[in-house]
Amino acid sequence: MRTLKTGLLTLCLTLGTLSSASAQTAAAVMGHRAALPYPTAETPNAIDLGPLTARTGTTPISVTIALHLPELNEAERLLKSLYTPGDPQFHRFLTASQFVARFAPADADVRRVTAVLAQYGLAARQTTATTLRVTGSPAAMERAFAVSLHSYEVPAHGNVPGYTFHAPLARPTIPSEISGLVAGLVGLDSRPSFRPRSIRALRSLARVQSTAASTSTPDPPGFWTVTDFADYYDVQPLYKAGATGSGRTLAIVTLASFTPSDAFAYWHAVGLTVSPKRLRIINIDGGPGAPSDASGSVETAVDVEQSGGVAPGANIIVYQAPNTNQSFLDAFAAAIDSNSAETLSTSWGEWEGFENLENGPVTDPITGQTVSFNQALHEQLLRAAIQGQSFFTASGDGGAYEANYDLGCYGPFSPSVADSCSLTLSVGSPGVDTAMTAGGGTTLAGVQKFCLNAACTQSFDVDVPHERVWAWDYLEGLCRVCARLLGPPIPSPVESSPWAAAEGLASSSPCPPTSLAFAAFNSASPISFSKGLDCFIPCRRSLLAVTSRMCRSMPIPTQAT
Repeated sequence: MRTLKTGLLTLCLTLGTLSSASAQTAAAVMGHRAALPYPTAETPNAIDLGPLTARTGTTPISVTIALHLPELNEAERLLKSLYTPGDPQFHRFLTASQFVARFAPADADVRRVTAVLAQYGLAARQTTATTLRVTGSPAAMERAFAVSLHSYEVPAHGNVPGYTFHAPLARPTIPSEISGLVAGLVGLDSRPSFRPRSIRALRSLARVQSTAASTSTPDPPGFWTVTDFADYYDVQPLYKAGATGSGRTLAIVTLASFTPSDAFAYWHAVGLTVSPKRLRIINIDGGPGAPSDASGSVETAVDVEQSGGVAPGANIIVYQAPNTNQSFLDAFAAAIDSNSAETLSTSWGEWEGFENLENGPVTDPITGQTVSFNQALHEQLLRAAIQGQSFFTASGDGGAYEANYDLGCYGPFSPSVADSCSLTLSVGSPGVDTAMTAGGGTTLAGVQKFCLNAACTQSFDVDVPHERVWAWDYLEGLCRVCARLLGPPIPSPVESSPWAAAEGLASSSPCPPTSLAFAAFNSASPISFSKGLDCFIPCRRSLLAVTSRMCRSMPIPTQAT
């Protein structure tokens, strides 16, 4: 594998016109839509602008209602049987139509929900077997769900544009006539909620000296491409045997758009031959808007490029949606309802407690929780697993303390230490769901350089003798003092910050991050180096697409007698 150079990347971006016309057209359609910035620790507090009805009048808004699976317990039992070796139901997956016939809500129940909502002036349209799009004026929404909706504004800050959203002041209530049929009401809160799992590496990456003797990979960790990944993990023999993912379809659920030609330029630059018709883009709820750094477009570019690079023969469907709870759920529902992809992944998430709020910025984060989004999402993921669709997500670089990671603070809390907060266990969603495969990662062998400031004028080296499950235990003694002296952490170009581990966070984390970092194409900034589990998860699930095709053609071994 040849090392990528700046000139090569720029040239390929200039000449990278191999993407399909349909994908480019889909991207162009969204050009007039403003992309929503994802929230960060620097996002200003929202300003309450008052009642939504006073600002928008009768302009319609929409919500998504997810209907319960009537035989939810039976579906859970079937899921266990499908994935238990030796069980008579093992791997006897249902088709989408078989699932609908056996588990979907009855037509009579759908009509009942639609009729009750119509009494409040709301129009309901069935979008998938288990979800309804409900549309009406803000006043009608308030009457139906017993809430007061307010409009909020998040001011522009730095290079990030401002935006407005609406949210209820209190927990919504489903009309009693249909409450037993509804798994979730999502969309009364329209703020952008989710964060990409990627971490942007420093522009001047610290080189890492690899000590692994078994790899022919010339690029050091931190500068890898998909072909480096294939070299290091011995995937090349599979390619030579014809296992490239051909005949398989990968799906990506994402909350920011990307430029399709970037992906084709990347694949071309690393020497891959791919079909110009392999990429299909499906915009959910109108799509997420034009590509931008603030909305997380590099996350989508990384996911597409890594997935398509490790499985160069596979087709790819990108379900891209606005960054809201409602559209995230709608994207999952669409991808699962169509049952067009065998493996699916997402690299967006946040702490499950934040997803449960659904009540706007004025609601207490403890007493105001609902279970609507997480329950609705679980029933979608349950359906995917029963249909034989494998869903993967990054566990998140926050590990067992996702809330701290999302908020940009570090434990333990001390009133005298800025940017400190509690050590509340808070695993990220959707990785926490029992029907989702969440991936952790490893630390690669070699001398790892960790920077103590953004310019990397201060650094230290740690020799990791062999690849190992990610943990910060080898840094705890070294960093316990520097964490006190240097204040808030600055991410290393190869791994996330060591300061969290200095307080013992990593030792109890069930979801350790990965140290893999990858080069990616992003036309907004020609070379991007991103890291985190978002790099590992697309590669891992693409390997499944590659190997599953080969395994199906191999004879089943028999026991010797």
